Amino acid sequence: MTTTVATALAAADTLARSLTDPAAIWPGGRPDGGRAWPQSLAGGASGIALLHIERARTGHGDWDIAHHWIAEAVRGEISAAPNANLYFGAPALAYITHRAHTATSRYARVLQRLDDATTAVTRARLAQAHHRLDLAVRPPMEECDLIQGLTGLGAYHLSRYGDAEITEEVLAYLARLTEPLPDSAGLPSWWMDVGTTGALHPDYPGGHGNFGLAHGIGAALAVMSKAFLLGLDIPGLPNAIERVCAWTDQWRQGVPSCPWWPGLIDPEQVASGHVDQELRPRASWCYGVSGTARAQQLAGLALGDPARVHTAETAMLATLRDPVQLDRLTDIGLCHGTAGLLHAAWRIGTETGNTQITDELPHLAARLITALEQPGHDPELLDGAAGAALALHTLGTDHAPAPHWDAFLALA
Repeated sequence: MTTTVATALAAADTLARSLTDPAAIWPGGRPDGGRAWPQSLAGGASGIALLHIERARTGHGDWDIAHHWIAEAVRGEISAAPNANLYFGAPALAYITHRAHTATSRYARVLQRLDDATTAVTRARLAQAHHRLDLAVRPPMEECDLIQGLTGLGAYHLSRYGDAEITEEVLAYLARLTEPLPDSAGLPSWWMDVGTTGALHPDYPGGHGNFGLAHGIGAALAVMSKAFLLGLDIPGLPNAIERVCAWTDQWRQGVPSCPWWPGLIDPEQVASGHVDQELRPRASWCYGVSGTARAQQLAGLALGDPARVHTAETAMLATLRDPVQLDRLTDIGLCHGTAGLLHAAWRIGTETGNTQITDELPHLAARLITALEQPGHDPELLDGAAGAALALHTLGTDHAPAPHWDAFLALA
């Protein structure tokens, strides 16, 4: 393991050095659209700033470089529009600035302004969500998911404040999100009447039930469970966790030695009670075991359910030992690729001291490092080199100090 630590840190250092200068990454100037917008945590300067902040916080990076990237991210008009979220705009900038502030005591004034804007966005979004719930209408994806919605904002407030009024307000909403709707037709209350993009789609005429962490109930389960583990006493929270667990248990697939969960199900599968085994998702964070197993582990710990923790850890271990599943991860990133599996496995293994899982990490890290030797990787955090560097850095240091950098993934 000592060799793995050194190799992982060296690889993370190499990647970080290649991401020091925005002008070198975007020779034509700052990105101004798409996922590479500077305020984007997924694809822009905010995400790359997070890499350098975490390295500096752990004594492996340069605060001047981190500051340069923070300044790049906050330069220009900051969005606090109704669609601002954990991955874009004021909340994303508050997220990275908070992590820098805790280690340096700098950025206090800008963090306060970003916090105020994020709280205002959150309360406006909560008012809309409760109005929708009052009407007993199914949720749009952008209301409740991690990337666009209130689960992500809840992850921020939980990480930023812990037990605070705004955190409790979001958690109360998440608990209410799980309460059955009238005339549910056997579908859970978080069922979405849209396709996987969040829009109506002919492939999903009856919508879908999403298990994943990026856009599904998995992230809400993880955030609620983490809050309960931290001692937040929110009425209805344990029941909400249990309701989600009951649904995921109903649809868990595989055998006891190799359990897995679908990424999503549609009404035909609900009607038949059957999920085709060929629909097993790849082991990604967004829809696969990298995310769903961690959410299940956190829920098991929150509920005092060792059997659930064991099932989650067994699912992760079986995946790590299955070359077929590993070969399905052809990307490097946190969202769709090997970095996400590596980091989720590190979280799961170190949470309970499961050495069977941590013993598999050197092999997985070597796969990721080999893949990174190929040219042409995107620099971004969610699907590119910055995220891979953070996963390798965390493995190499065996440490991710609070406030945890991976809270934006609902893994901590």
